[in-house]
Amino acid sequence: MPRPIQATIHLDALRHNLQRCRAAAGDARVWAVVKANAYGHGIERAYPALRGADGFALLDLAEAERLRALGWRGPILLLEGCFEPRDLELCSRLNLWHVVHCDEQIDWLSQHKTHQPHRVFLKMNSGMNRLGFRPAAFRAAWTRLHALPQVAEVSLMTHFSDADGLRRGREGVLHQVEAFVAATADLPGERSLCNSAATLRHALALRLGSGGAQALAADWVRAGIALYGSAPDHPNHDAAHWDLQPTMTLASRLIAIQHVPAGETVGYGSTYTAARDMRIGIVACGYADGYPRHASLGQDHGAPVLVRGVRTRLVGRVSMDMLAVDLTPVEAHGGPCNLGDEVVLWGRSAHGPSLPVDEVAAAADTIAYELLCALAPRVPVAVEAMP
Repeated sequence: MPRPIQATIHLDALRHNLQRCRAAAGDARVWAVVKANAYGHGIERAYPALRGADGFALLDLAEAERLRALGWRGPILLLEGCFEPRDLELCSRLNLWHVVHCDEQIDWLSQHKTHQPHRVFLKMNSGMNRLGFRPAAFRAAWTRLHALPQVAEVSLMTHFSDADGLRRGREGVLHQVEAFVAATADLPGERSLCNSAATLRHALALRLGSGGAQALAADWVRAGIALYGSAPDHPNHDAAHWDLQPTMTLASRLIAIQHVPAGETVGYGSTYTAARDMRIGIVACGYADGYPRHASLGQDHGAPVLVRGVRTRLVGRVSMDMLAVDLTPVEAHGGPCNLGDEVVLWGRSAHGPSLPVDEVAAAADTIAYELLCALAPRVPVAVEAMP
């Protein structure tokens, strides 16, 4: 039989989370961000649940081609724009919208021969200091683009660095909203500011639409990690707070059970010492499957895991193909464990409870994005159809 590990993609949850983002976005249209192969879920697998979006946003031309091959005829936005002049040819052929964030990209457009003018999103560096024109240079960039016959329409966008919380005692988006509003006050064009965190945290402002809130509301929001069931401002709020559902389950089974006497150690490096006689379960999952090696490095800080739907934790180091879990709370709840018992590393258990991927990520000192995107190719993936 195959090794007993599998990821399951829950299309009903993806559709629910998209609807949740749309409800928070007010009148704004919603980009479904599917970069990094739909955050590890697979573009082709996620597409049936996300095609209710107003557009798709991604990075790679190859991913854009895959969406067109699936039959999507609506907007596709390249979030980092073109990487070299010849990319514009494919943008013309596939009718892709693309971000412009530097002078070189404007130069390429000015030399591009096309019968169909392009829709571009001019990006402002309003404080993230990653991509985009600084506010003082933004208007000149807009003027250059607006004058090009190769450009049909110029939209305006920025990206928030601190939408998930406070920055220097204020809401983290405020300094960038203020910079964006000041620099674009009289410029025409649709706007896009909000990522997942800003969309959910500022939902009321999006609906009210006045002052800075009106700038937040804009015309488009970019729903990313929230689509995939992770709270964008964890640990301040969890997924349940935002009414988000887990979209990926990583599950395996017990392949061995060991009795470990008090004082003996578990795993490489002997990082865990049994304080009492205990039974541990060995699970067919390791870092070669994409599970984070750092999810359990110390004596008392093992990541949470569900065995038969009961919460327990990792003990000892995660190895390439296996990890160990404490069976004590599981057996106290429902009797002795057996080979083949279900183990959920994150997501939904067949026994009812769910384990948020955010909690596993926090235990590994990382974020859910990394865990979802790191799912290894050797892990088989099933798709749970929508009802």
